[in-house]
Amino acid sequence: MRRLIIADRLIDAVHAAPIAHGAVLIDGERILDCGRATDIGRPEGAELIDATGMTVMPGLIDAHVHLAYSGTPHKALFRSEHAEMSYPAVSLRAAAYARETLRHGFTAVRDMHAPGGTIIDLRDAIDAGHVEGPRIRACGRGLSVTGGHMDQPGWADHTSFRDLTHPCDGPDGFRRGVREEIKRGADFIKLNTNAAIHGRPDRFCRLEMAEDEIKAACDEAHEQGLKVASHTLGEQPLAATIVNGVDCVEHAHFTDDRIIELMVRQGTFLVPTLLVNERNFDFTPEAQGISQRHWEWLLASREAKWATLAKARAAGVRIGCGTDAGFMIPHGSMSWREIALLAEGGLTPLEAIMAATATNAELLDLDAGRLEKGRLADILIVAGNPLDDLSLLSDPANLRVIKGGRDIRP
Repeated sequence: MRRLIIADRLIDAVHAAPIAHGAVLIDGERILDCGRATDIGRPEGAELIDATGMTVMPGLIDAHVHLAYSGTPHKALFRSEHAEMSYPAVSLRAAAYARETLRHGFTAVRDMHAPGGTIIDLRDAIDAGHVEGPRIRACGRGLSVTGGHMDQPGWADHTSFRDLTHPCDGPDGFRRGVREEIKRGADFIKLNTNAAIHGRPDRFCRLEMAEDEIKAACDEAHEQGLKVASHTLGEQPLAATIVNGVDCVEHAHFTDDRIIELMVRQGTFLVPTLLVNERNFDFTPEAQGISQRHWEWLLASREAKWATLAKARAAGVRIGCGTDAGFMIPHGSMSWREIALLAEGGLTPLEAIMAATATNAELLDLDAGRLEKGRLADILIVAGNPLDDLSLLSDPANLRVIKGGRDIRP
């Protein structure tokens, strides 16, 4: 079935400015044509969607979520919630989170770690049409050294978990870890190469994985055609992460000019996750269950992230948009704020929207994110002009969500 959307303005995430009086012609699940309404005309038999006074743009993409997690701000509760849930229960709850994410205009997400194969299975259920949700790119379990960021100590001696995280050690161990996640169905590989140092105002990060471990994991993933993303914080450990082959760095707040130049040279994506850092300051250290030294680290990273973003934009680093939803952040309802924070940090509103559409689509190897002929018809119709007011993206009442050419129920 053909459908024709006519709107006051078209943000196609291709051109450097919106198109006035734009139109998108959909044929089934894909875009048949896109551009000025006068050029497209009124194809016979096409259902008309009249978006007078509105903006039509690509569906949004969140490049950093954790659908298996609830978003509780308390670190201990975040860590322990899966101790009381079976993995089928985790997947079922994640399906509700995915549906809420889609309702808020995000037609695709990249899931950055989940226990077992919970989100891989959810991805497959959505693709099969069993449940409704955004398109998902899932890594399965993130890979970490024993006792590292994704394998933290502190559980009782008699406590053990199966497949909650994926600790690896040594180059061969990380190669095996990559192969195991690919076998389970991973779309990309997540590493945890950096760790924080608290209580050292002269140094904020350390290298968690050895360089030969990073290289082995990246080489194995790239050999099998997958990108690698990494939890990073900055400084020399970030440089080592980039040099050894990681395609996308997350967070990366403590970043100097030399590392920015390295990102440009290597073609590394940056997903700065501004929202999760800001979210820390909606709560006291006591409400989060963190130490004063940790709080001081958060304050330093809050200042550093803005400088890093400005340098990255000025240098031409490919900046994506990711919220870290599931970690301190509820799914869907706050996600628009990452786009607004990118604009607050120096991107134009159009650049911020393109980070959450075109750039993220490139990062996720997703045939969407731009309104172009032949691409998937993942589309957002917004009441008003988000380039004038990004907060219009915050309310589902302002949004009409189309995924694969089909309207999503409110």
